[in-house]
Amino acid sequence: MKAAPFAYRRAESLEEALDLLATHGAEAKLIAGGQSLVPMMAMRLARPALLVDINRLPGLKGVAFGPQRAVIGATTRQRDLELDAALQRAVPLLPAALAWVGHVQTRNRGTLGGSLAHADPSAELPLAAAVLDATLVLRSRDGGERRLPAREFFLAPMVTAAREQECLTAIEWPIWDGPGVACAFEEVAIRHGDFAIASAACQIQCDAEGRCRRAAFGLGGVAGTPLVFPDLARQLIGRHITDALAREVAQAAAARTEPGSDTHADAEYRRHLAAVLLRRALLRAGAAPARAAA
Repeated sequence: MKAAPFAYRRAESLEEALDLLATHGAEAKLIAGGQSLVPMMAMRLARPALLVDINRLPGLKGVAFGPQRAVIGATTRQRDLELDAALQRAVPLLPAALAWVGHVQTRNRGTLGGSLAHADPSAELPLAAAVLDATLVLRSRDGGERRLPAREFFLAPMVTAAREQECLTAIEWPIWDGPGVACAFEEVAIRHGDFAIASAACQIQCDAEGRCRRAAFGLGGVAGTPLVFPDLARQLIGRHITDALAREVAQAAAARTEPGSDTHADAEYRRHLAAVLLRRALLRAGAAPARAAA
C-alpha cells in the first residue's frame, strides 16, 4: 500500500515545529528517522495530514554528560548511541538494548526519541527507559517544558502521555556512580530484528564481595507497556544473585505479566519465556562484577 496524501514541512527551528503542532494539532505528526511512522503510513494505520520534519534541528541531537545523568537529544541516531564508548560506560543498558533493535540499516536512520514516542510494547528502547526510569523532556509552544518519568510516559500500546502539541526534545538517563555496574538484555524473536516475543533487561551494581547494592529490571512484550518491578528489585539488595534467587524473582515477575496470544506464541508460553529470560539476565549481570574482579 501507499500512504494517504499528506503535506510536508521541514522545520528550520524548534519554535517553528512547535508552532506547526499548535496550529494543526492531531493532524500533524513529527518525523526525524521515520523508521516507525513511515511503515504505519504505508499501511494507512497512520494518516497525518501534515508531516513536520525535525531531523535537521541541531539542538535535538547529541549526548551531553553530567555528574549524574546523560542527556541525549531525541533525534540522535540509534547507531551513533550504540557505538558511543562513553555512553557504554555511563549508561551500559542503553547500548546493550540497542544491539537488539531492528537491523544496522534501520538503526542508521532510527532515532532514540522516535522509538520512545512510538511506544511499541515489544520494543527494546522503551523497556530500557522504563527500567532505568529515564526522564523524558517535552516541549510545547504554550506549555513550555514538561518532564515525565519513563514509567509514567507509556500508557498503552502505541499510546503515551505526550500531548498533541508536544515535541519530545531530550531524554535524561541516570548514571549509576561507582564500580561494579553491569547490565544484561535478553530477547527472543522469530528472527533477530523482528518484534520481540518477550524480552528482559536489568542493570545491577554489586560491591567488592559480589553482593547486590542496587538493581533495576523489567520485562517487555508481555503487557501493553514495559513492566518494571522495583519491589522485587529491592529483594536483591545485600544478597548474592544465585541461581535460586534469580529464578525466584524472575518467576514472581513473570506471574504479574499480562501477555497476549498470536500466531507466534500464546500467553502461557510468553509468560514462561519472560521468567527464563529474566533469570538469565539477572545471572549475567550479577556475575559480571565478579568476573571483572577475578
